[in-house]
Amino acid sequence: MTMFRWGVYVSLGALAVLAAAAAVYTTRAVLVRVLIALFIAISLDPAVRMLTRRGMRRGLAVLLIFLVAGGLVAAFLVSVIPALVHQFEALVQDFPGYLASLQERSARFRGLSDRFQLTSRIQDLLANLPGQLGSGLFGLTRRLFGALFSTLTVLVLTVYFMADLPRLRHGLLLLFPNAHRARFGRIADVMVDKVGSYMIGNLLISLVAGLASFAVFAILGVPFAVPLAFVVAVCDLIPTIGATLGAVICVLAALLTTELWPTTVIVALFFVAYQQLENYLIAPRILRHTVSLSAAAVLLASLIGGTVLGLVGALMAIPVAAGLKVVLAERLEARDGAEQVVP
Repeated sequence: MTMFRWGVYVSLGALAVLAAAAAVYTTRAVLVRVLIALFIAISLDPAVRMLTRRGMRRGLAVLLIFLVAGGLVAAFLVSVIPALVHQFEALVQDFPGYLASLQERSARFRGLSDRFQLTSRIQDLLANLPGQLGSGLFGLTRRLFGALFSTLTVLVLTVYFMADLPRLRHGLLLLFPNAHRARFGRIADVMVDKVGSYMIGNLLISLVAGLASFAVFAILGVPFAVPLAFVVAVCDLIPTIGATLGAVICVLAALLTTELWPTTVIVALFFVAYQQLENYLIAPRILRHTVSLSAAAVLLASLIGGTVLGLVGALMAIPVAAGLKVVLAERLEARDGAEQVVP
C-alpha cells in the first residue's frame, strides 16, 4: 500500500506538471503580451513614483506619464512617417532602374541574373504586387486588426499594471518570510529602477545609432537616408541580432542605389566599425551609468540572457543582473559584519 500511495502521488505530480506546461504553451501569446505590458509598466514606474513623491495621486501620475509617453511617440511618428512613405514609394518606383543599373555595373550580378532570371522574376513580383495585395486584402485586414487588438491589449494591461504596481509588489512580498521581506522589498525596488534605467539607456543607444547612420548616409549621398536611419534605430532596439539586421538592410539598399565602390564599401565598413564601437564602448558605458553595472557585466548579461531565453531574456538580463548584484552585495556585507562581531 505504501508503494501504491507513492506511485499515485508521483503520477499526480507528473500529471500536474504536464497540465501546467500545456496551459502555459496554450496561453503563450497572452503571456507574452502580459510580460511586455509588465516590462513597460516597470520601465515607466520610476517617473510615476517621482510624481507621487511631489504630492500627485498615483492615478493622475499614471495618466500624465502615459499621455506624455504617447504624445512623444505620436509626435515622433508624425514627423518621420511622411518622409518614410514618400521615400519608400520612390524606392519601389525606381527599383527596376536600380536593378538594371546594378546589372550594368556588375558582371557577376549580370551572370547570376542571366542564369537564374533574377531581373525578370523581381520585375514580375513588383508588377503582380498590387494584385496580390488586393486578393489578400481580407487576410491583411485580419492581421491588421489582430495587431491593433494586441497593441490595445498591451496598452490596457500596461495602464492597469502601472496603477496597481505597489499592490502587486506588496502581494509578491507576502510570499516571502516576514524576516526577509524588507530585504526583498529593497531588491524589488532596485530592479524596478534598473528596468526603467535600462529602457532609457537602450533608447539612447538606438538614437545614437540612428543619428550616426543618418550622418553617414547624408555625407555619402545615399538615397532614402531618413527611412534607412529609422530602420537602423528600430532594429538596434532588438538585442543581439538587431544591429546586424539593420546593417544588412542598409548595405543592400546602398548596393542597389549607389556604386559598389566606394559608397557601398564605405557603408559596410562603417557598420562593421560602428557595431564594434557600440558593443564595446557606447552601450556598456551608457548602461553602466544607467544600471550601475560594469561594462563586462553588461555585455556578459546580454549574451547569457539572449542565449537562454532569446529576445525576452536579452531584455530582462541586465535588470536581473543588477538585482543579483544588490543581493550579492547585501550578503557580502552581512558576512563581513558577522565576521567583525565574532571575537
